[in-house]
Amino acid sequence: MPAHPVPAVSAPEPTAPAATASDDTAPSTELPPAERRVSRRIAAIAESATLAVDAKAKALKAAGKPVIGFGAGEPDFPTPDYIVEAAVAACRQPAMHRYTPAGGLPALKEAIVAKTARDSGLQVTPANVLVTNGGKQAVYEAFATMLDPGDEVLLPAPYWTTYPEAIALAGGVPVPVVADEGSGYLVSVAQLEAARTPRTKVLLFCSPSNPTGAVYPPELVEEIGRWALDNGLWVLTDEIYEHLTYDGATAASMPVVVPELADRCVVVNGVAKTYAMTGWRVGWVLGPADVVKAATNLQSHATSNVANVSQAAAVAALDGDLSAVATMREAFDRRRRTIVSMLREIPGVDCPEPRGAFYVYPSVKALLGRPIAGRTAGDSVELAEIVLEEAEVAVVPGEAFGTPGYLRMSYALGDDDLVEGVRRMQRLLGSAAG
Repeated sequence: MPAHPVPAVSAPEPTAPAATASDDTAPSTELPPAERRVSRRIAAIAESATLAVDAKAKALKAAGKPVIGFGAGEPDFPTPDYIVEAAVAACRQPAMHRYTPAGGLPALKEAIVAKTARDSGLQVTPANVLVTNGGKQAVYEAFATMLDPGDEVLLPAPYWTTYPEAIALAGGVPVPVVADEGSGYLVSVAQLEAARTPRTKVLLFCSPSNPTGAVYPPELVEEIGRWALDNGLWVLTDEIYEHLTYDGATAASMPVVVPELADRCVVVNGVAKTYAMTGWRVGWVLGPADVVKAATNLQSHATSNVANVSQAAAVAALDGDLSAVATMREAFDRRRRTIVSMLREIPGVDCPEPRGAFYVYPSVKALLGRPIAGRTAGDSVELAEIVLEEAEVAVVPGEAFGTPGYLRMSYALGDDDLVEGVRRMQRLLGSAAG
């Protein structure tokens, strides 16, 4: 890479008493490295808003408050028994008490290969698989492997809170491309093209979407994939919610509908949502062998292998059928219809019907600036605070997902709590009408 000339820098304005003739150096506001307690890189990372809301709701419940939380993105079902039993059996195997390959147990890699072919039609080999400590590590390691400082990533918004933080931590620059309820939260090729620059390297794609529940139709997935291919871009596609779709929607896998893109496409996935295994921390990266090998090298220094017992449980999950997810999907679909119907009864709330995942993402822009229980919210952060303090309902404001003026609510909670929680919101927010 050619060297760049160093630009001339003017002296900063003094922030301390003027230097005397005996001073050897000009005053500076820069702290010496040893006095910076936290690195700039880590200090710039924001806390996960969804986990923060969930933690606050649980703390209030522990203190005796009847808080109902719509913040956490995890199924409220237990992990199926046969998966738990596989983990118990693994605990008794001495081989599972030792280090294993950093990239994943061979049996789990083979199960991921078979599952991927079965569920999405994508053909991969174990050399294309890296087993990670959950989906978040998969996302970060993929970006850390693909990005150099200054590389831009097109990030359809509303986006999951971790995406921009992982991009920035890897040295990249997130470039939001905003879609709203008018398009069903689906970005267009025209929007993506308008945001593309010579620095663009990667498109992040997530369908079904967290936080909106939007599902891209196969023809739009193909159109976007062909656009990425034509422009020489990489794609990171997050397929964690692939099995949670409704009303006949299907989650098309981009490297399947555009096979020519496979050599520049990285897929992240995991067992968390499909099998109610959020706490087991098993995800994976699928990609070209050279990229996966580089990401595996990174993981070998970061965490080594994923916990062997969790990997054994994941093998049992993937080798089994999808009856467990079918039961959960039926419950989520019922709750989806209920929450959408009830939210639409609140004047000033515009709630599109999601076709995937387990979230609704209603617009509450019409409620901002109106008095609610003697208080007025200027943004959706303040509105979420009012809803928590006045109705004892925890929701996540749209600011966390890159689009102020919205709320994200997970309907992965019990039917009775869901109905009671939205009824509280109806009573509170209904007073803002007019």
